[in-house]
Amino acid sequence: MPHQQSQHATPTPPDQIAGLVERVTFHNDESGFCVLRIKARGHRDLVTVVGTLPEVRAGEWLEAQGAWTIDKEYGQQFRAEILRTLPPSTVEGIEKYLASGMIKGIGPVLAGRIVNVYKERTFEIIDADPHSLTYVDGIGPTRKKKITEAWAEQKAIREIMVFLHGHKVSTSRAFRIFKAYGNEAIEKVRQDPYRLARDIQGIGFKTADVIAESVGIGKQSDLRARAGVEYVLLQLTEEGHCGYGREELVAMAVNLLEIPSEIIQTAVEYLRQEGRIVARILDSDAGGCPAIFLAGLDQAEKNLAESLIARQAGKHPCPQIDVEKALAWVEGKTGLQLAVQQRQAIQLACRSKVLVITGGPGVGKTTIINSIVKILRAKRLKVLMAAPTGRAAKRMAEATGCEAKTIHRLLVFDPRTHQFKHNAEHPLEGDAFIIDETSMLDITLAWQLVRAIPYSAAVILVGDVDQLPSVGPGCVLRDIIDSGKVPVCRLTKVFRQAARSAIVTNAHRVNQGQMPSFPREKVESPGSTDFYFVEVADPDKAVDMVRRLVCEHIPAKFGFDRVDDIQVLSPMQRGVLGCRNLNTVLQEALNPTGAAIQRYGWTFRGGDKVMQMVNDYDKDVFNGDIGRVTKIDEVEQEVVVRFDDRPVKYDFNELDELHLSYATTVHKSQGSEYPVVVLPIHTQHYMMLQRNLLYTAITRSRKLVVLVGTLKALAIATKNMDARRRVTLLGQRLEALDAGQPGRIE
Repeated sequence: MPHQQSQHATPTPPDQIAGLVERVTFHNDESGFCVLRIKARGHRDLVTVVGTLPEVRAGEWLEAQGAWTIDKEYGQQFRAEILRTLPPSTVEGIEKYLASGMIKGIGPVLAGRIVNVYKERTFEIIDADPHSLTYVDGIGPTRKKKITEAWAEQKAIREIMVFLHGHKVSTSRAFRIFKAYGNEAIEKVRQDPYRLARDIQGIGFKTADVIAESVGIGKQSDLRARAGVEYVLLQLTEEGHCGYGREELVAMAVNLLEIPSEIIQTAVEYLRQEGRIVARILDSDAGGCPAIFLAGLDQAEKNLAESLIARQAGKHPCPQIDVEKALAWVEGKTGLQLAVQQRQAIQLACRSKVLVITGGPGVGKTTIINSIVKILRAKRLKVLMAAPTGRAAKRMAEATGCEAKTIHRLLVFDPRTHQFKHNAEHPLEGDAFIIDETSMLDITLAWQLVRAIPYSAAVILVGDVDQLPSVGPGCVLRDIIDSGKVPVCRLTKVFRQAARSAIVTNAHRVNQGQMPSFPREKVESPGSTDFYFVEVADPDKAVDMVRRLVCEHIPAKFGFDRVDDIQVLSPMQRGVLGCRNLNTVLQEALNPTGAAIQRYGWTFRGGDKVMQMVNDYDKDVFNGDIGRVTKIDEVEQEVVVRFDDRPVKYDFNELDELHLSYATTVHKSQGSEYPVVVLPIHTQHYMMLQRNLLYTAITRSRKLVVLVGTLKALAIATKNMDARRRVTLLGQRLEALDAGQPGRIE
């Protein structure tokens, strides 16, 4: 089976090759990717080598470790994981090197003159006695200076790469380090290798820890302890926490680093004094629990709480209106009769500077947004709409007929400063801001958004508080609602048309702790229901059932597209029924052949469905965006992915930003809707079987839900409300500020 892997496989040692670089066929200055032709020892013909180097010139001596491959278009190649270059030592090599264009003004003729005079001593002369170069016809003081400066730069680059290779850093990572730190790379890595985990994407604490040991930093060093504490806090943010109890944090760091708690306590105090972490008190009314917060998240919570409380004062931008007349007018415009709760929400929107509207599927949130937009715009107010994801923004635009943007595009990222252009100093221009899917807002993005909204404007936050909280740290929507310090309109009435959908009714049943209702027959009755459960106890057989549903049954019986319409969601990444294995199985079934590239544990093929896993502001693609691979270019070492008809290029070294997405986690599906959701739910997922996860998965579908697994797992998920509460202080801060007691959390 695709998910089964050997537990005892012995790694194959890499092949090695060495030789003189005859020709640099291609070199990308940004990524370092190169295609080289070398005269290799033991090979009669020139050999093609592909790999990564910051600089490479004809004439250099090359040493490479990697593997031989056969490219369908270009034939045999040596694909290098490690590449090292050395200055050439032969007269022929030295001449090639100088003539390669490394120094402006030196071409083949002048290179020949220099080598003709100094032979094998050429580099020694450039290094130790550059003035002697002026004895060569055609070299004056200016050209001599250019030659010596270029030589020094090449020497520095080579020394950096040799240093990093010597400390167990692969060439691709070494290139990233060099691009980040330049000529200061050696000094910075020696001083604090743990900064790599903070500064460079793709390098985590564990990699930095290996490098630190290699450069002689001890296991019990203060530097390692501080980095370990920050790493544990960062890991906890991935679980959604903004901070953590001090005792538990210290215990986790001790377990990770295997060093005494006294050293960890000292590290915590040092980081606190440096301002990198902040000490707070949780649950002060219940006696208080000392906690540690990352400074940036602590500041974001504090600022957001202060802003939300302050914004509620002042005049609403909407002029005084007869709300009853406005409601009658908008009913005439939309042709819909508004329910009592909807009318109340619209009334509040016309007089509350900050408002939360929350409710599940089928309760009319979209109708309310559309009505609010129409009324406010009729009063000549500038209304801006946004959502965390592109798909959610697109739905807002379709529902209202007005422009809606992702929050990132609304705020406009500036790649020069790596900051958003809109902030408190350069606010957005608008009178009312409607933000949808706010259950997805983490604390950092929530604060970046709110601080860019002028204080004169109204802010309306719309979302389903019963869904999973944000992927990033914080529990913003729930904390705001639970604080009781912001007006909230909770919608509970399910409209008749929506109630006809078993998806909607079952979502509400699950949210109330009741088992969903579904037919016991097979998935073969289009039109009778839109919600099915297929019972399969054996995990391997459940994998095969998911494959058959996606590839055969659902397309054949319901007419949905196998790739574009059907989304498999799983509670977890790992395991037989986890996303990683399901992606492997579905890729083999849906897209088994074609041009392919293997990177970071994935095989990507042309036509594959992929998901962006991190925010990449330079590319203007964001965490959770789904696209299709349209091109794999072995020569340029690029993959092109189409996101909403916009092509985006990825260097092969950047493919850690992408995952296959035939299957994705329920968490990653937030803010998206799909025509069809197939959800494996099994006791194998025990740790993740929670009510809000099941509820979120069901509400991702518009037309058809098929659950595959066991009734026991479904019952566990329906009953389990014990989702671990995130450690946040936003609600506590809101209450403290409203009561005029900001000191309660200090």
